[in-house]
Amino acid sequence: MSIPVDYETLRLIWWLLLGVLLIAFAVTDGFDLGVATLLPFVARSDAERSELIHSIEPFWEGNQVWFILGGGVMFAAWPPLYATAFSGFYIAMFLLLVALILRPVGFAFRARFEHPGWRKLWDGALFIGGAVPALLFGAAFGNALQGVPFHLERTLLPVYEGTFFGLLTPFPLLIALISLAMLVMHGAAYLANKIDAPLLQRARNIGAGAALITALLVIAAGFYAAFGIEGYRLAAGFDPAGPSNPLHNEVLRESGALLANYHAHPWMWIAPILAVGGAFATAFLLYDDGNVRDAFIASCASLFGIVATGGLALFPFLLPSSSHPRSSLTIWDSSSSHLTLFIMLLVTLVFLPVIVAYTSWVFRVLRNSRGGNY
Repeated sequence: MSIPVDYETLRLIWWLLLGVLLIAFAVTDGFDLGVATLLPFVARSDAERSELIHSIEPFWEGNQVWFILGGGVMFAAWPPLYATAFSGFYIAMFLLLVALILRPVGFAFRARFEHPGWRKLWDGALFIGGAVPALLFGAAFGNALQGVPFHLERTLLPVYEGTFFGLLTPFPLLIALISLAMLVMHGAAYLANKIDAPLLQRARNIGAGAALITALLVIAAGFYAAFGIEGYRLAAGFDPAGPSNPLHNEVLRESGALLANYHAHPWMWIAPILAVGGAFATAFLLYDDGNVRDAFIASCASLFGIVATGGLALFPFLLPSSSHPRSSLTIWDSSSSHLTLFIMLLVTLVFLPVIVAYTSWVFRVLRNSRGGNY
């Protein structure tokens, strides 16, 4: 079968699609997680907590489709990445799934009884279902940037050499705090378009503070990446269209390598500028009565920039190995076959526009909805 798109281009396309799905998940499900995290801080009564929950009721379940699609792309387009990440991050993934499961359970059971203790229990579950995933997603991203201790055997079987607590080093924890702060910012910017006083002023105050913290932490992470940790670089001679075997390439660890792509391609600085500038703009716009919609747009731009900044810094790596750099997984040597990627692309070209159109329609129709009975 003659495939009209070359292998290298298909690999790059699927890397871009994975990035699009991660950004879509951060922007859509991110405000759900942010609102859940804000629940005990913005709302001071059962009625106020119900109002916050009402604001995300029409959207939270559908927004998770981007997370599912992202996992599906990892499984189908980058099988070694899926196998290595899900085995190495097993305990973290288990905690993530437990936290995510608490969300639908909390939504379903909270309204069963009006007893204060009952509702307090499920409000706590919803808070955990928002804050814990935010932290874990950030820690996972930070570990991907820093590198994870694993190696590939000759059969390409991944062997993880670390522990759960070994994932909680300073740089991943810094990225986890960025993730939490940015989703709190995003949730507050969303709430500013959905709630009234006095909840509105509380959400604005917390959201503006979270936006400023997000901007400062992103700047700090940039300096940390430049001077505090080593990055990874493929040695000359690798073949972007070669076979999917990471052991065929040589990987070097170098100080400052995480910024190498930005030095080589100055246009990439748009991403971190958008990340920091969008956060500062969100803080400013949250206090402008006529611009709460713009505050949400600025928050979306900041999330886009933050995720893109990490992805561009890591490129072409998907998951570097800190213990055996030669086992590092890149987009050039860890993908499915040429034919598989092409068939997947054809399917995606049909169904992804349908998902985008349906999701856009739902947001448009329900943009003024405040939910049901919680």
